[in-house]
Amino acid sequence: MAWLEVLRTGVLVTVQDRGRPGFGALGVGASGAADLDSHECANRLVGNDARAATLEMTFGGLRVRAIGSVTVAVAGARVDLSVGGTPRGDFAAVHLADGDVLTVGRAVGGLRSYLAVRGGIAVAPTLGSRASDTLAGLGPPRVQVGDRLPVGDATGDWPAQDFVPPPPARSGPTRLRLRLGPRSDWFTASALDALFGQEWAVSPDSNRVGVRLHGPVPLARAQGAELPSEGMVRGALQVPTGGQPVLFLADHPVTGGYPVIAVVADADLGAAGQLVPGGAVRFVR
Repeated sequence: MAWLEVLRTGVLVTVQDRGRPGFGALGVGASGAADLDSHECANRLVGNDARAATLEMTFGGLRVRAIGSVTVAVAGARVDLSVGGTPRGDFAAVHLADGDVLTVGRAVGGLRSYLAVRGGIAVAPTLGSRASDTLAGLGPPRVQVGDRLPVGDATGDWPAQDFVPPPPARSGPTRLRLRLGPRSDWFTASALDALFGQEWAVSPDSNRVGVRLHGPVPLARAQGAELPSEGMVRGALQVPTGGQPVLFLADHPVTGGYPVIAVVADADLGAAGQLVPGGAVRFVR
């Protein structure tokens, strides 16, 4: 059996897959890759099926040694790759011989990159998923130096091509489309104008649970009543009493008591998972 020996992790590396939906009534969130589009792109490049787990890297920085011959690919935020000091490309299949060392550089143009290995990362599943939920503490622990990550057999047919064009580099604020509600009526008309009319800064105090945003004009409520806790979803834009919103990501809590002014469109959730601390966001109705 092949495996990957972890030599360096960088800021944060976790095992992720498509998550464990369907357990919200038990207080268990779905979790899964923060940028599912990039996770699935990496899996397709090595011919994995949809259930295969990848390594989610925050700001890059991973180094692994292949024990056995494996094929890997990296997609998501752009990174420099090298095998034994020889440069290789991201968004492409990379073949590693037994003993080869793959080094992933620092991410640029985004926050998270995904390393897929043909067969998937075969750590033990929890509730049918190998996703690491950093809020609930479910799933495998964060990847550490010295870990030996087994390679599984979650494969399909080899893809017709072994590389894909990387996405164009983003310039300016990240634009995220919002659907108003379910509690947009709890806010003033000027708050809705501020939501769409100003630029929001991504706080360094952000993680897989949510992205804290700061704008020059806080979102003012039209009423001061207390809201009973209700269900939360990925992409919910919840507004605490200070008026500075929090955008929930993959490891969000399943309930919350602050009103949700809007929800990010599903097609833009991958871009939300790539928001970099210090970056800027513009919301589009």
